[in-house]
Amino acid sequence: MAESQAERLFEKFIFASRWTQVPLYLGLILGTILYTFKFCQELYHLACTAISVGEVNMMLSILTLVDMVMVANLVVMVIIGGYYTFVSKINIESDDKLSWLDTVNAGILKVKLASSLIGVSAIHLLKTFIRLDDIDDRVIIFQMCIHMMFIISALVLVLVEKYTPHEGPQH
Repeated sequence: MAESQAERLFEKFIFASRWTQVPLYLGLILGTILYTFKFCQELYHLACTAISVGEVNMMLSILTLVDMVMVANLVVMVIIGGYYTFVSKINIESDDKLSWLDTVNAGILKVKLASSLIGVSAIHLLKTFIRLDDIDDRVIIFQMCIHMMFIISALVLVLVEKYTPHEGPQH
């Protein structure tokens, strides 16, 4: 049975709606630029106090910088992977091309994001362990539980991705 012209037009409209996500990705790019500004502020503050700050505070400051980089990496992964998976392929012919871009799909993107969240959570937990004397035991327990939930969630995502049949070419 032939599709009606109205149905074909509606399906094209639905497919074109994926472009409504572009402003969201532009917003994330702007957010990353603002976050980079905050990173530079933290780095400047660390540089200004490096001589007088103690070893523990230096380590906490550096862990904060590492945490900020990991969050920025997470956002960039969402921007690039999400755009590539849900909006349009990214055709970059360069040695600079990201190696994971050709194998990305929604499932793999979720696993990569979950792995990044575990890394960010681990940095926060490490900062907590460094300051154990200053932090309430309940906060430590909650942070550990949240970290374990991230790990369990990531493991479930990995299992789902591994055992979900994938048909046709993955872009």
